[in-house]
Amino acid sequence: MAITQALCTSFKQELVTGVHDFTAGTGDTFKIALYSSTATLGASTTQYTTNDEISGDGYTAGGATLTSVTPVISGSVAICDFDDVTWTSATFVTRGALIYNSSKSDKAVCVLDFGADKPVNTGDFSIIFPEPDSLNAIIRIS
Repeated sequence: MAITQALCTSFKQELVTGVHDFTAGTGDTFKIALYSSTATLGASTTQYTTNDEISGDGYTAGGATLTSVTPVISGSVAICDFDDVTWTSATFVTRGALIYNSSKSDKAVCVLDFGADKPVNTGDFSIIFPEPDSLNAIIRIS
């Protein structure tokens, strides 16, 4: 069992068939769910699952809704970004996350591997997305 950071292979195909809409305010709803170290997530993940999703104070199954930032071009790279997300008054341990499209049958977008278990005890747990540029954005299509 392992969490491997990846853009999901099914997502790549769904992009070229027009499944996902990242437009801020009018596009699909994207969520981020948190998982324990026993989860198996990676490029072959096709949709959100409750298997090995964490539980704990401050966390609701299915995760948090992300606020999408309308995709832009940076040089010759298309980039998508989300606003940072925080779980408040939280107590849990997580190892990774899955971003998925809850508007489209919970289709998987990408898997995040935190590199180690990340505990929080009666505090805030935040995911800070990288700079939205052609080298760092969470989703980059080049």
